[in-house]
Amino acid sequence: MNDGILIGIDAGTSVIKSVAFAGDGTQLAVAAVPNVYVTHADGGVEQDMYVTWNAAAATLRELGEKIPDLASRLIAISVTAQGDGMWLIDKAGEPVGPATIWLDNRAASIVEDFVASENYAAHYARTGTGLTVVQMSGKLAWMQRHRPEMLARASHAFHCKDWIYFKLTGERVTDPSEANFTFGNYQTQTYQPDILDQMGAGTARRLLTPVVNGTEIAGALSADAAKAANLKAGTPVCLGYIDIVCSGLGGGLFDPSGRSGCTIVGSTGMHQRLRMSAGDVRLNAERSGFTCIFPAPGTVAQMQSNMASTLNIDWLLDVARGVLSDSGISKTRADLLSGMDGKLLEREPAKLLYHPYISRAGERGPFMDLSARAMFNGLDTTADYFDMMRAVFESLAFASRDCYEAMGPVPQEVRITGGAARSNVLRLILASVLNAEVRSVTREEAGAAGAGMMAAVQQGLYPDMAACAARWIDPHLGEPLKPDGQLAAKYDAVFPQYVAARKAMRPIWHALRNGS
Repeated sequence: MNDGILIGIDAGTSVIKSVAFAGDGTQLAVAAVPNVYVTHADGGVEQDMYVTWNAAAATLRELGEKIPDLASRLIAISVTAQGDGMWLIDKAGEPVGPATIWLDNRAASIVEDFVASENYAAHYARTGTGLTVVQMSGKLAWMQRHRPEMLARASHAFHCKDWIYFKLTGERVTDPSEANFTFGNYQTQTYQPDILDQMGAGTARRLLTPVVNGTEIAGALSADAAKAANLKAGTPVCLGYIDIVCSGLGGGLFDPSGRSGCTIVGSTGMHQRLRMSAGDVRLNAERSGFTCIFPAPGTVAQMQSNMASTLNIDWLLDVARGVLSDSGISKTRADLLSGMDGKLLEREPAKLLYHPYISRAGERGPFMDLSARAMFNGLDTTADYFDMMRAVFESLAFASRDCYEAMGPVPQEVRITGGAARSNVLRLILASVLNAEVRSVTREEAGAAGAGMMAAVQQGLYPDMAACAARWIDPHLGEPLKPDGQLAAKYDAVFPQYVAARKAMRPIWHALRNGS
């Protein structure tokens, strides 16, 4: 283990990274290449599949330039990637067309109709996952209706990581996490292909691939892939789980005590609980959230996700930047964030109430509504820009509590990762709204780290995931931040109003969306 190296590939929507780790989890080097996607007027969002693969191969070559003797020291590669979407290949292994990625919303009406149908309750009970437009099932249904000739040419339906794994190994498979929350039963961990029948995509059942567990089975780097990556043919390659699961694993979610949750504060917000068995999963009346198989025997990750998290901060920063620009003053987001924590701490807590539904795709956790939109309540002439920004920061914490309560009691400790986790005021607000201890995870590149941890277990560097997490994660946990008692009392009184307001607004959102 002393000289060996593990590589975790994390193929995101906009950036593809390959990260090299020592066997003990020490991060050694990162290589990143931009990824691109194309947005169409009809709501389609697509990526060129070979651009994505070539970018992944380029990151591996770049790591080889940064790390001496990488090829001979490499123990294994593991790959995770953006989830959902639809990446179709034909019998020859060639793309049928561009990948339809998770952002594509052309299946919105199909998904909305199914969610409103009598079949949806049973679908949610089996998958444990609220159906949204991002998932492959709706996209297959859309393609069966609108591009049947393309679907007919396809032999397999991949997710992004499956495509990269195929290009690395030649194997046509998927992982348990995406297989089950999209098309399966989280309790039996088996496919339920009749789900596609119910959605009007029954002919696509033939495209579903075999499922392999990357903590148990590894493929082998093919000769062609080895040449493209400047690595050795035969190097073990593990298929990781979906990026949200790997990010949870690398972000400290694996805590067998059950007292911890994990919140990823990024462009979107992800709130996760580890369930030690499928029987511990708590579904909700809104029929929302995700239930994913987790890479430790018997465990399940239950999640709620906000469509927009720090995107709300970016939006308000950009409003200010636009005003300043009109006056000939150029400022970056970083410029405006400098000293922001101090200014926000001076502001009255919960003076304003903001709901962080700034995404044009609405909200997906803990409720699902394509019409949901952001809103301020409580504005008057005394409110200024920093009052509004404090409300936006507070809204991310209220949204987190909203999501955790949909899964049961709020965890006693919440481990947070993502760029915004560095904000002292955000951590304090989050701890006080949740009334829980908050610990920052200093581990960088959580998704790639989670993939690397799976490879480390599969290769026998650790006997199980608990031992691996103790080495890879525990040293990167910051000191617990306790909630402020006065703030906690204030926020506890305000939170019911936060929930009441978003419930009351739903008819108005729908009216605005319909133009009435």
